[in-house]
Amino acid sequence: MVLLGERIATGVSGLDDILNGGLIGRRMYLLDGNPGAGKTTLAQHFLIEGAQRGERCLYITLSETEEELKQGAASHGWSLEGIQILELKDAESDLHGDGELTMFHPSEVELSETMQRVLQTIEETDPQRLVFDSLSEMRLLAQGQLRYRRQILALKQFFVGRHCTVLLLDDRTSEGPDLQLQSIAHGVISLEHVAPVYGRALRQLRVVKFRGSDFRSGFHHMRLHREGVEVFPRLAAAEHGTAFAPGLLASGVVALDNLLGGGVAIGSSTLLIGPAGAGKSTLALQYAMAAARRGDHARVFTFDESRETMLTRLKGLGMSVPEGFAAGQVGVTQVDPAEVSPGQFAHMVRSAVERDGAKLVIIDSLNGYVNAMLDGHYLTAQLHELLAYLGNLGVTSFLVAAQSGMIAGQMGTPGDASYLADCVIYLRFFEHAGKVKKAISVLKKRTGAHEDSIREICFNASGINLSEPLTRFRGILSGVPVEMEGDSLFDNPNA
Repeated sequence: MVLLGERIATGVSGLDDILNGGLIGRRMYLLDGNPGAGKTTLAQHFLIEGAQRGERCLYITLSETEEELKQGAASHGWSLEGIQILELKDAESDLHGDGELTMFHPSEVELSETMQRVLQTIEETDPQRLVFDSLSEMRLLAQGQLRYRRQILALKQFFVGRHCTVLLLDDRTSEGPDLQLQSIAHGVISLEHVAPVYGRALRQLRVVKFRGSDFRSGFHHMRLHREGVEVFPRLAAAEHGTAFAPGLLASGVVALDNLLGGGVAIGSSTLLIGPAGAGKSTLALQYAMAAARRGDHARVFTFDESRETMLTRLKGLGMSVPEGFAAGQVGVTQVDPAEVSPGQFAHMVRSAVERDGAKLVIIDSLNGYVNAMLDGHYLTAQLHELLAYLGNLGVTSFLVAAQSGMIAGQMGTPGDASYLADCVIYLRFFEHAGKVKKAISVLKKRTGAHEDSIREICFNASGINLSEPLTRFRGILSGVPVEMEGDSLFDNPNA
């Protein structure tokens, strides 16, 4: 028996997390959303969870038949065994037992008759969990807001003292949000369903109201798939953290480590920026392989390049990747930005860190991450939380960002992430002696000293190679350097 004030699981772990443990038992809640938002599926999660715990569960349906409900559950691989379903059919046909199973038409049924059957069934079954689907039909039966509100209040009063948690479903077919109904319910969970021009529809969940308890406010992304509803709680970096030993992570390339003052700091974030083809991804993967050699697990999330292409390219550079999802291995996860929401991606990163023990995370590329956002205005805030979360747990992160243009052009990164990163490594092309070459420099490092020099970088069968500092050139970052005559200022420190 659920005690008054005791938490009960909803059957959706992400929602329970948002509600700080689940719904408060023996109360009435409203679940609203437009048609197709996932209300019925979430309600079935709620009842199936109760049935598995041995609780008495009742589903009252005015909008769907029992057969339709069972078919919907079967599409998710579920069975509604142990859940009693009250389908409000024509009363006269039901009494004689020889009529067809037809749904009530709202204009043909009195509200009092419908509610009498509902209350009678509740008295007989004494459910511990109840779903009422849907209130829009009751609203039509009431034919007036005053009568409708009085009926909802009477229903709420009927459950006082009963050991029953009630979930009311509403499909928002009335004009505007039903604020009167929201004021009556103990809690309100709202489901949103937004269809972009291209790609998977973005589904979001928001807890509007939850009396007697704190909860995680704001929008949380969710997904409706074969297994049912999956909710991804909004990431709050301040809720996560652990003590870790400070230090530097070396890449294994001596010249590159010298450029970075010994390496990148543990728990820091590094942004690799430059035009396409400059070697950003290869540099990031060099750190991933170095982490694997130390016995750590590194995870690569690639938005742009396929896993097979990445591994083939690295093999051509003599870089053998110990692929896998355990300590001492590099896991490669391909992400489709048209199918994955930012909340789901943050959940994927959390799983890599908390479940698989990843100590180094690479996001390749930031451009693909931007494309996963339905509204790019929130990219900076979400990226800040993600990087702060990784940093709080001592996980080193690398972001790869491609700039538009090949030679000329101003520096810029998607979402202007350069100020969020602790370290910024800049790669670019430059022309010299009739050849296109590549240069690398460190523009920023919050966690310690670094070289302010510019080096040439090249990639071949032996891996990554850096030259000595290019002290006899000026204008390298402009793309067309000029070789200076005589000794440069770098060669003569007294000049």
